[in-house]
Amino acid sequence: MDLFGETLNWEDKLKPILKKYKGKKHPLNYHNTYQLLVMVILSAQDSDANINNIASILFEKYPTLNSLSKTNFEELIPYISKVRNYTTKAKWILEIAETIQFDKNIPSTMSGLTALKGVGRKSANVILRETHKPTEGIIADLHVIRVAPRIGIIKDSKDGNKIEKDLMQVIPKNIWSEIGMAISFLGRETCRPKPKCNECLLTNICLYYAKEIK
Repeated sequence: MDLFGETLNWEDKLKPILKKYKGKKHPLNYHNTYQLLVMVILSAQDSDANINNIASILFEKYPTLNSLSKTNFEELIPYISKVRNYTTKAKWILEIAETIQFDKNIPSTMSGLTALKGVGRKSANVILRETHKPTEGIIADLHVIRVAPRIGIIKDSKDGNKIEKDLMQVIPKNIWSEIGMAISFLGRETCRPKPKCNECLLTNICLYYAKEIK
């Protein structure tokens, strides 16, 4: 049962956003898996736009994981000093570089990715989706945390891992890889903290719209 008191086929109900956003690249402006890994770590509690702004200079200096493994904390800091919590993130990135050394050694599974410092399930899901690896979960970023309960797919929670777990229980696995990012894009573009309901593709199934707007 969902929050409307009926069993819904969420794959069918969410088709409008699946169709609109299917395969759309993540807003982080990466060019390979190494860059994506570093940028995902840096973007925690920060904006994608800010990370995109510092990326070109960072990767010009450190074009590969191996080049990053040969630097040190003091040399790296100036390139990421505009990022929130940059000192902690610098330590995470340097430890990863020292541990796996080469781009080809970047893990391609949930367990392998989450074993790396600074990579949680949300980040791992983004990397798996963007690199077209087998799906092991659903992206639950801050937009999904806000929007999925608002639509009525799951109950409200501020815990991203709980949101992901709850979504995995009601969303068919065959759309896991795309649905998290589709909900995220909906949250970025339309279902903002102050939602633009008049522009939304899901008003016919949205709990918030039914209760607050209709």
